[in-house]
Amino acid sequence: MAANTIDETKQVSPYLIFFLIGSMQMGVGVLGFQRVIAAEVGYDAWIATLAAGLSIHFILFFQFKILEKGGGDIVEAHKLAFGKWIGGSISLLFSLYFLAVATTIIRTYLEIVQVWMFPQLHIFWVSFLLVLLAFYIVYSGFRTVTGVAFFGLVLPSYLIFTFGFTFPYSDYRNLLPIFDSGFMELVKGFKAMSLTLLGYESVLMFYPFIKEPKKAKKWAHLAVLMMTLFYTVVAIISFAFFSEPQLEKTVWATLSIWKIVEMPFIERFEYLGIGNWVLIILPNVCIALWCGSRIIKRVTKMRQKIALFILCSLVVAGIPFLDRREHINMLNDILGKAGLYFNYVYIPMLFVIIMIARKVRKKNDSPKQENK
Repeated sequence: MAANTIDETKQVSPYLIFFLIGSMQMGVGVLGFQRVIAAEVGYDAWIATLAAGLSIHFILFFQFKILEKGGGDIVEAHKLAFGKWIGGSISLLFSLYFLAVATTIIRTYLEIVQVWMFPQLHIFWVSFLLVLLAFYIVYSGFRTVTGVAFFGLVLPSYLIFTFGFTFPYSDYRNLLPIFDSGFMELVKGFKAMSLTLLGYESVLMFYPFIKEPKKAKKWAHLAVLMMTLFYTVVAIISFAFFSEPQLEKTVWATLSIWKIVEMPFIERFEYLGIGNWVLIILPNVCIALWCGSRIIKRVTKMRQKIALFILCSLVVAGIPFLDRREHINMLNDILGKAGLYFNYVYIPMLFVIIMIARKVRKKNDSPKQENK
């Protein structure tokens, strides 16, 4: 039984986990992941994309088992596995991880706005307004955060149809020959794509806020499957549209595709796309800040609203220091590797530790019951 029982009025329906996970995986990475994965494995990268997405289902299996056996969330699982003090310290590290997620998402998005639209943009004030909006949403509670995730995935969904403008100019022979890359190249592509698909680990904190959480499992797996197919299709469309030499020089392939979109009422569609993308990154930031502040509350007993204020202040204070492309790339690389090792190494290891801890506790409790 979970140690942190949540009032039913604060919980959300099981199917809404689809939008929570889906919105976390649909981030700024969609705008430029094609070049990153193609640099590792060439145009066989769509295979690595599909493999990376399918592997997440195994990680989700371990995560749900940890949540069921470990007490309901990652904080309680750490207490069971490592004890109150060590477990609490490890949990606080994950609070810093979610803080870094929020910072990276905002700064990467603002970089795109600077490069494509407003070179003289004052990032401090824009980041302040974004964080202020996120603070208001998270302050309103988890149900509000879920609502923003729902609309953040549904409202911009029309952008999917814009990829159809590439069809007259596409050459799908670019994808041939299939399996032209070696195994180690595919592994590198798998690793690069796994970084783009991060975000599903947030389930480790909001799981207790799902009504009948066992029914939510199928929706979580469906969300991962849908995002995997989406990224795979976008990768294939991009590879057919760009030649490899072109893609090597195209940092944000999706934005470059939008440059060919022609409509009678708008000339530069990429501006509309970038503007609409704030609806997609906002749920990312809100969920990350909610998870980070929730961890602090669970570990230190500090009120979540105070923890949220502290995290938001750190995000706003830290973003102006990321004023160069090298800083942003370094932050993305560090965060991506941390997320990769957390999900693919630490989560299976934690599952094993929890199962051992439960057996040891059960064995220790048995003699006490017999003595009674």
